[in-house]
Amino acid sequence: MANLEEQLKNPVWYSLTETHRKFAVEFDGVLFYEQEVCTFGAFFNEEKTTKASNDYLETTDSFFFVSENKTPLVDDANVFLEKKIDGCQMVLNELPDVAITEEIVLLGDEYIDEIYKLVWLVMPGYYRRKTFEMGNYYGIFKEGKLVSITGQRMQTNLFIEVSAVVTHPDYTRRGLAKQLIAHCTKEIIKEKKTPILHTNKGNAAIPLYEKLGYELTRDMNWWLYRCK
Repeated sequence: MANLEEQLKNPVWYSLTETHRKFAVEFDGVLFYEQEVCTFGAFFNEEKTTKASNDYLETTDSFFFVSENKTPLVDDANVFLEKKIDGCQMVLNELPDVAITEEIVLLGDEYIDEIYKLVWLVMPGYYRRKTFEMGNYYGIFKEGKLVSITGQRMQTNLFIEVSAVVTHPDYTRRGLAKQLIAHCTKEIIKEKKTPILHTNKGNAAIPLYEKLGYELTRDMNWWLYRCK
């Protein structure tokens, strides 16, 4: 088994070969998530990404390749790069004491639609209903309405990624995200795994993540491709 450092260099790949292998779809040695769950792909050999991209795009109209420092090769006649997100990976060093004053709820299947609507309200475009199946989701309710969530996404036997940090615009600046991230982080630590997260460079939330004990560790680039 690859050690943690090796896994973090290619988190999508190792998620799909360990905890999330039930979601894995392989084309020519390149791994993708089932498109109903998540449209991330990973590779070691970029020479294989051209054919794999064409094959995967028969099941979906867009997807991401996630890579630390390799550039995928695609069929320009069939695929175009919509954008490249210059991202970064953060890994927990030590979680400080965080006061939890809100009631945080482990969200069950009955909240799938509410989670989907909230994510698409704040971060439209990529979240899918079955993304919920990738890990636990936690939420805070106000007046009976789900207003803030944090979930888990990629994971292996060694790490779990904190993701879907979303708060309704009417409830921001109340410390809800901070408490949810801290709670989700604690739950990952209980499983004796390393909490990680990904974000884009320059994200205004990075200082919050740093206050919660996360440290920038490496670049992690996201290449968004679509069918022509």
